[in-house]
Order: sequence, then structure tokens, then C-alpha cells
Amino acid sequence: MKTVKEKAKEWGISERTVVNLCNKGKISGAYKKGRMWIIPDDSLRPADGRISSGKYAKNYMRAARKPLPIGISDYIRAQADYYYVDKTLMIKDFLDSKPLVSLFTRPRRFGKTLNMDMLRVFFEISENDTSVYFRDKAIWRCGDDYRRHQGKYPVVFLTFKDVKFDSFQDTLSKIASLLQVEFGRHYELSTSSKLQPFEKAFYLKVVNGEAGEVELSSALENLSRMLFVHHGISPIIIIDEYDTPIQEGYASDYYDEIIGFMRNFFSGAFKDNKYLTYGFLTGILRISQESIFSGMNNLSVNTIFDKEYDSYFGFTDDEVHDMMSYYGISNKETELKEWYDGYLFGEKGIYNPWSVINYISKGCQPGAYWANTGKNEILEDVMKVASDDISQKLYLLMQGEKVIAKLNQTTAYRSLTDNPENIYSLLMVAGYLKAEKKELWDDGSYLCEITIPNKEINAVFKSEILSYFSQMGTITQTTANRIAESIYANDILKLQDYIREYMLKTVSFFDTGAEGFYHGLLLGLIALMDNDYKIRSNRESGDGRYDICMFPRNRRNAGVIIEVKWERSLTEKALDKLADDALDQIDQNNYDMEMAKEGVDKIIRFGMAFSGKKVVIKNR
Repeated sequence: MKTVKEKAKEWGISERTVVNLCNKGKISGAYKKGRMWIIPDDSLRPADGRISSGKYAKNYMRAARKPLPIGISDYIRAQADYYYVDKTLMIKDFLDSKPLVSLFTRPRRFGKTLNMDMLRVFFEISENDTSVYFRDKAIWRCGDDYRRHQGKYPVVFLTFKDVKFDSFQDTLSKIASLLQVEFGRHYELSTSSKLQPFEKAFYLKVVNGEAGEVELSSALENLSRMLFVHHGISPIIIIDEYDTPIQEGYASDYYDEIIGFMRNFFSGAFKDNKYLTYGFLTGILRISQESIFSGMNNLSVNTIFDKEYDSYFGFTDDEVHDMMSYYGISNKETELKEWYDGYLFGEKGIYNPWSVINYISKGCQPGAYWANTGKNEILEDVMKVASDDISQKLYLLMQGEKVIAKLNQTTAYRSLTDNPENIYSLLMVAGYLKAEKKELWDDGSYLCEITIPNKEINAVFKSEILSYFSQMGTITQTTANRIAESIYANDILKLQDYIREYMLKTVSFFDTGAEGFYHGLLLGLIALMDNDYKIRSNRESGDGRYDICMFPRNRRNAGVIIEVKWERSLTEKALDKLADDALDQIDQNNYDMEMAKEGVDKIIRFGMAFSGKKVVIKNR
């Protein structure tokens, strides 16, 4: 909110003119506070009867548009100085149900920190009147039942989003410094006459950076008690990105230590804490198998599968439409939708908010903005443990195909090696996949039809998987392009040479031990090509199941069917016959039936025979 003086300066008119416009009701949202007019930050200058040139008006409108809040997670600043998408009705939905402790799991960069800071500003006791930050928001129009909670509670707020260190000791030191700052923010406790000497001693120990691991693990429990004693009302505790230190512990081999600390830390804060009014946590993954929240019957978990709160993290269609209209770029909505829409939270279609605001601020230039916000170790971990079947499904996803997978909302990072099928669950909660046609099973998991949500994530998949293979010395984009060109040209000699050269340079002899290996290798190479074909693998057609089919997106191109054969220690003559057998199998089993039904007239058939690093390819 701004004063008359501030708005007069912004609009380039006199303060008296602004007052007259307020008195006439021409400034939407303006209201009197005492004898002064208060004006919403995003109010545009109304017509005041004077004549302006078209050029001036055009330039004024451009200048009046607020910047986008890239990297801004401070609610007060975001709603005052930037284009703010109003998410304050989240407060109403919460107060209607009043769960004691709420956990919200969403992908990174979907507005979790900004929403938690919004909750802090709304609920927190302050020396200043913080209601001014909500008077023009949706929550204020909901009535006194909700307004009466504004500014009434002490609040403890911690965000772990930057707790990313290679050792447990460094992680613990960072958490200690965050607690030091948060304890210091409640400086009224240091001089409170209501606290016991031992409580003040504990407070000063944390503030002075002298607390050890055991004392830090009970810090939230003690702070909440002291705030209650001082203020006479139990605090609200907010922990943002609670699982970031746990992810780092998994990646850097101090998983057990960080899990042990967090179990005690959260237990003191949220389990049986009689000095707690409400608790909020956010993260990417619900980590329950390690019993971090063991016995916490008061925990209400909200995931991407739940309808409650489904519109508060990320942007909805209506919000994006309004934003595009505000910036005068409604003609770009289709492109933006293709690149950044496609997520499904509960029953609501959602856009990636980080990518949307970057796209607009960069002059509507599409790109993988979300991929550049942090490390994508999760995809590297996926590729390390992926079976041949999983790898094939990932390649099919990159080609726009849908696959069936079982998703568990409580999957833990270290369970990847125990059950590689959990890969899909991790990719889902991390924001890499979209689930449709969900069927709930008795064990609480879902059987889903999964896809990649949009062009941005498809680009991330392709670049990250290619990057992983490059690090392993197995593939380059040049290799993929050369193989693609030889397939398109139906040049079996070049195709045979390129695949043989690729295998000689990069594939260990000990890796070449089954037909599934060669099948996955070819599927990976094809999936990394340009997106001229839809790739399907191991699907029924005719009288059997083909290995790989490439359905042309442009009917002028030929369809491609590939059958792979492998046997150990074959001679050149035997390998040549095996390639013929692969071609015969395509014809005998009518593998071209599915392609013919889809109207593909020209079909190229490849029989590929492998033995060790040797390959023979024939076509028909």
C-alpha cells in the first residue's frame, strides 16, 4: 500500500489531484486510514479529465506495469513491489479445517517459501500494523472470522532451502546459525520477567552460538514453551523445505546422522507439544519410512494427489490468463501452455510459476528455466539404478508416450537401490512427471498413467540423460545425430558402421550380455534424436511383440520397425543369418499391422543382430 504522496510521485501529478480522485471514488481499492488515503500498490492512474497524447499514454502504461517477482520469497516485498498472484485464500482454507500440523509436498520453485512467508506475516504478532498487507487481498473480503486471527500469534519460521552441505557437521552448523537468527528475532525473551533463569540461559546459549547437537535438537520445543510463557499464547511453527538437509545427507553419505537429528528436532516441535497452536512444513518428499514423523497422529499431509490446496502452489489457467493480459502478451498463451503447463495437482491443472515469470520477463523466449534453478541429481540417481525396462520407459516418455507405473507417496531416497520401481514416485514428486487416470490401491499407492508434463521437462529429460551418458563415456549428440541420419536415409552400411564404431569405443565387453542390453541401447539412441518420430517399444502388433517401432509424425516419412537379436560368440556367418532371422520374424508375426492401421504406407524393416561388440544390420 502507498500514500498519496508516493502515488503522486509515481503518476507524475500533484498530491491534490490524487486526493480529489480518491474523494470521487476513481481509485479502486483506496481507503481512508484516519485522515490519510491509502492506495493499493498496483492501482493504475485513472483518467483525470486532462488530455494526454497517445504516445504519452502508451509509454505510461508500459511504465506502470509491475516487474515480476523472480527469486522473491518475501511476501511483503512481493505483494508491494511486484506483480503478485493472490494466494491468500489458502489462509481461509486452512482456518476452515484447522489441522494441528500440516505438511505440504510440492516440487521446487512452486511457491512454497513465498506461501509460508505469507502465513508468517498474516499470523505473526508485530509492533507494526501488518493488516495493511492484506486489506486489498482476497482473505480480507472473507470477513471477521478470518481477520481476527491476523497478527495474533508468535511465529517461529525456519527455511532449510539453503542447507546444502557435504558433511553432517557443516549441516548442523548451518542449522545452528538459522536457529541463532530466529531466536534473536524473538529478542523480547532475553529480558522477559516471565521466564526462569534456566530458560534465559538456554536462550542465550543458542543466540551466542554455543548450543551443542542435543540442545539444538530440542531448540524448537524450548522456544515454543518460552514464547507461550512470555506472550500467553502458543506459537505457530513453520519449517520450509524441511527435507533439503535430508536429500543432501543421502547424496553425501551422512543420511543416518541427519535422519537421527531431524527425528528428535521435529518430534520436540510437533509431537505432543502442548505449546503449539499450529505447525506447517513444506518439502518435496514425504519422508515417513525413516520414522521422522513417527507417532505423529496430528500430521495432515497434503500432496500433489490431494484436492485440498490444489490451486495454491503454482499458477492456474485463470491466473496465467490474467497475467498475460496485464503484460499485453495474450497472443503468447498457447506457446506458454505448451512449455510450462501440464502439471496436475489434485484436480487442478497447474503451470510451473518459476518458468512462467521467467518466460514473460525474458520477452516470451521459451527455454528450460526450471532446470537452471538447481542440481538435478535425482535424474542421475535414476540412471544409476534403472533396469532395462525402466530405461526403456524413460525413453518412451521422452517421445511423448504414456506408460503405466505404480506410485508411492512415501518413497524414500535410499529405497531406490532396494526397489528401482520407486524411481517413478521420486520423479513424480520432484516435478518431472504428470499422473493421470489414478487408481488407488489398498496399500495407499496409486496405479497411474504417467507422462512428461510439457516441453520444458522433456528438454530437461533429454539434456540430463544425454549429459549422464556423456559423463559415462557412452554417447554424444553427434553420435545420436549420425545414427538418426542413417536410419532416415535407410543407409544400412552407414548405420552398421556408426553403431559398430560406437560400441567399440564406449561399450564394455562385460556389458554386452543379453538381448535386453542391446534393445535398451538402441532405444536410448533413438530417443535422443530429434522428435520426428513417436517411439513405441515392446508392444503387441499382429501375432507378437515387436522390439521398437518408429511412427512418423509426418506421413511423408517412412515408418521404421526394428527387431533385435543376440547370441553369444557367433561367427560372422552365423551373425549374418541371425539378422535375416530378425527380418523374417517381423514379416512372419505381422509386426507392421499396427503401423498399417494408423495409415503408414511406407515401412522400413531393420533386422539387427549382435554378438559381443559385433553387429550386422539388414533391411527390407
